[in-house]
Amino acid sequence: MSISRLLPVFIILASLLISSGHTSAQPATEHNTEVGDRLVAEYFQLETAALSTDIVLPGMTLPELQKQQHLDRQRLAEMLGLDPMPERTPLEPVIVGTEAHDGFQVERLHFQPSPGLYVAANFYLPTQVDQPLPTILYVCGHANTAKDGVRPGNKAGYHHHGVWFAKNGYACLIVDTIQLGEFAGQHHGTYRLGKWWWNNRGYTPAGVEAWTGIRALDYLESRKEVDADRFGVTGRSGGGAYSWWIAALDQRIKVAVPVAGITTLKNHVVDGCVEGHCDCMYMVNTYRWDYGRVAALVAPRPLLISNSDKDTIFPLEGVVEIHRQVRDVYRLYGKADQLGLQITEGPHKDTQELRVHAFRWFNRFLKNDDTLIRSPAEKSIELNKLVVFDRLPDDEQVTSVDEWFVPEVQNLDNDWLETLRAKSFGGWPGEAQHGEQQAIPLNLKRISATTKDGIRCEVYEFDSQQPYRFPLFVFSADQPAGDSNNFTLEVLDQSQWQQLSGGIASIASESLAETEPSAEAFQMLAKRVTQNPNQTFVLFAPRGVGPTEWTRDTKKRTHIQRRFMLLGQTHDAMCIWDVRRAIAAVRTLPTFHDSPLVLRGTSQSAAWALYASLFDTPVSELQLRNLPNSHDGITLLNVSKVVDMPSVIAHAGSRTKLTRLNEAD
Repeated sequence: MSISRLLPVFIILASLLISSGHTSAQPATEHNTEVGDRLVAEYFQLETAALSTDIVLPGMTLPELQKQQHLDRQRLAEMLGLDPMPERTPLEPVIVGTEAHDGFQVERLHFQPSPGLYVAANFYLPTQVDQPLPTILYVCGHANTAKDGVRPGNKAGYHHHGVWFAKNGYACLIVDTIQLGEFAGQHHGTYRLGKWWWNNRGYTPAGVEAWTGIRALDYLESRKEVDADRFGVTGRSGGGAYSWWIAALDQRIKVAVPVAGITTLKNHVVDGCVEGHCDCMYMVNTYRWDYGRVAALVAPRPLLISNSDKDTIFPLEGVVEIHRQVRDVYRLYGKADQLGLQITEGPHKDTQELRVHAFRWFNRFLKNDDTLIRSPAEKSIELNKLVVFDRLPDDEQVTSVDEWFVPEVQNLDNDWLETLRAKSFGGWPGEAQHGEQQAIPLNLKRISATTKDGIRCEVYEFDSQQPYRFPLFVFSADQPAGDSNNFTLEVLDQSQWQQLSGGIASIASESLAETEPSAEAFQMLAKRVTQNPNQTFVLFAPRGVGPTEWTRDTKKRTHIQRRFMLLGQTHDAMCIWDVRRAIAAVRTLPTFHDSPLVLRGTSQSAAWALYASLFDTPVSELQLRNLPNSHDGITLLNVSKVVDMPSVIAHAGSRTKLTRLNEAD
């Protein structure tokens, strides 16, 4: 049955549903998505609350904690795209110049954590080095220093930190990031550029920055000026986040001072901090962690959590909560004195107050020195003099790192479907992870029914996942031709909904309870039902579609999509869950009686239907119009590391009859 011929049916059914008083199913119009916005906000609150915890690793003995930390390091590496860890290829370091200054010297150098992944860096040393020094790896936040076509990079914007360390008896390596460095790489894939395939690939620029830091430590170990037993790491904002990744993964870091780089999942998802952060702040949250879990991986090494009190993207209450959670871990180690929290007055800014406390922390634990800090960190170098590359190398792979850093699947695992459950659909409700989604009550209820001119229209509601309770629009001939009956479940995406509901928009502001379907609408429907007297048609729109559509503001929709990833989900994955629940609901309809069930979808909804068919009891037939041939048309965490679309299609076809249709069909 064509989409266009369902239009009058949908007008009738939507009218029936809305007149019943169920606000959850009111259709969204171009200017009214209030219901969908409320539902998705409530959903994010519920899901975040379920993942948040007062205790990071509850009820563990110290040996159990250490074992869990080992496992969590492996999982964090995976969520950063570092499992397996990339090959430690030759770093190919090149020192392109050294400049002497008053009390310190600066080397301009570059190295390659992976072939073609050039990193520009500045290495700060005291003027005279007589013995190996405690050494700081400084990782940068975003500092746009480009001017007149010259790109000194983030490292130049933060050079005053390196100057202070060198003048006070440290070696300090400041490394560029792939965004706003000397290379014009990107941290903004999902934040601004619509590169949702980053989620499919399990790619995040946070993983590249972590890898750069790990390999920077490899480079520092090769330098005679460096005491490799006294490594520290610090940075602020984005650099604060990278400090967490590096310190968590690499235990060569002995002291860490992440500045303005962490807060709770609640702050990010519910309070909206995600809207102020690009992708380099986030792991692909496959294992659904709150951020205290990351912080706990630094324990029991000396850790100072540093922030200002008016930072809107790392709110005070979240930072304090992270400290409180990690404090319990340090206490279990008996190292409470090695955890600190410093809060200074101010906004999200690199202030002198923040630096002084960081410097004192490193002095205390790397130099056994508790004296007061008397010298400030001052900018003293012309930024252009810190540029490393006169000309960028032709073989650079920095600007294309997202395309190769995390490889796609090469050899299909025999257990790929179970891997998908864990890596792509881990955000489904708990029972679903064991294939028992029907253990969650559907609470199916008929809320309206009417018959006119031989057409029977019914509307049912069922629970998919709180707070989402969805309608099923069911229509059939009032007098079937025989005993047999077939059911067709049509899954709608937003474009289909809009095609079907074109007539709804024009009457949405009226009292639909008083609206009578037109005679023409019933004539068209009667003709179709007459042609298929033993066919029951069911229409279903999952979350974010039709009645539950959320805002159409492009920027806000982007950050809704990003919130799903922070919860270890994607919108598409949860739509697939909703389709699974709709299938289960159809099978419990009073008139179903084990009848054949055809599942239909078009374009994006075809992909939802395809994946839904892989789980639970097979449907009788899949009818998929314009099914994508790759995962470019759907976003699922890590899917490209597990399976390709042709393999999914082949497996679905081995379970049930699969018919692929074109637009004209």
